[in-house]
Amino acid sequence: MTRTIIFILIVAAIFSIYGSLNYYIFIRGLHSLRPVGVFRTIYIVLFIFLAVSFIASMFLERADIISIGKPLSWIGSFWIAAFVYFLMILVVIDMLRLVNHFIPYFPGFVTSDPVNAARATAFIVVSLVSMVVIYGFVNAHIVRVRTYEINVPKNAGTLKSLNIVMASDIHLSSIINNGRISSIVGKINSLSPDIVLLPGDIVDGDLNPVIHQNLGEALRQIKAPLGVYAVTGNHEYIGGVEKACKYIGEHGVRLLRDSTAFIRGGFYLVGREDRSASKRKTLNELMAGIDKRYPIILMDHQPFHLAEAVQNGIDLQLSGHTHYGQMWPFNYITKMVYELPYGYLVKGSTHIYVSSGVGTWGPPVRIVADPEIINIRMKFED
Repeated sequence: MTRTIIFILIVAAIFSIYGSLNYYIFIRGLHSLRPVGVFRTIYIVLFIFLAVSFIASMFLERADIISIGKPLSWIGSFWIAAFVYFLMILVVIDMLRLVNHFIPYFPGFVTSDPVNAARATAFIVVSLVSMVVIYGFVNAHIVRVRTYEINVPKNAGTLKSLNIVMASDIHLSSIINNGRISSIVGKINSLSPDIVLLPGDIVDGDLNPVIHQNLGEALRQIKAPLGVYAVTGNHEYIGGVEKACKYIGEHGVRLLRDSTAFIRGGFYLVGREDRSASKRKTLNELMAGIDKRYPIILMDHQPFHLAEAVQNGIDLQLSGHTHYGQMWPFNYITKMVYELPYGYLVKGSTHIYVSSGVGTWGPPVRIVADPEIINIRMKFED
């Protein structure tokens, strides 16, 4: 009961903050544009529609009303991106206005005709935000392949090398639909992987749009002789982890949920349950019984406590989750939260890669973090 109350309070707080900030943008737009008559009504109705679209889509998709939920999801997702940049720009403008109130420095053509100056400013702001969102949308569709070669001084049986392809944070949803996942799978297969690893957040949350579009079928098309393996991410928990894992498992992906696999007698794959679980095994517990003379690859969705991997003799850790902020300036927040918010690091004898992910969460927009698939070519040396 306590956890339910806390959850309700958190959700209520988020909705209250979101509503208040939308109201701030709404009022500033209303004062700047000063629409009258029917134009005022259109502005009010359109703004309310945009502001509630994303929230409405979540409830509609959960209720399996996909025909309405899907278009609202697209509209609302774009609004979330625009909302972020409208908010930041308006705060800067209001700070400039506050300074001008005490130390007048605005040029005469602004102060002499404040109505037209406000409308011109509104036009510039809308144009700027639109360009940023459009750029981010286009960028989110251009998946980069980043290749790394690493040496692991261990015997891997008959294996002399291993071609790993990693794709984290796919976020299958109304936004990451059949076209997107088919393109991602095609790029994965073009790398001729020996094994494909999906370190969490394969689905975005609610499964209804995923099932409705049969998105899991694309996962079956991944070609890797040693298999396709995954771990849970926090988003698998959002819509119900057991249901999500069942669906993913039914479509050709083997989930390692606080478990390990010894693959072709050559290397170990260790998969940790996401931190969202009420209880998960420690890495020490997972490593019990593992022969550390063989290469060990760890998948852990959220890249916390990297020293644990080093202490437990992990050769390669693969994580995602951060999206590297996805949109500026959130990348600075990830830098404050994580030791390695994005990219490649060698810590001790452990190679670590934290991916920005290949899909998107929320807005289908990427400003500072390109979507990526990681190709790691691991060579073994006895």
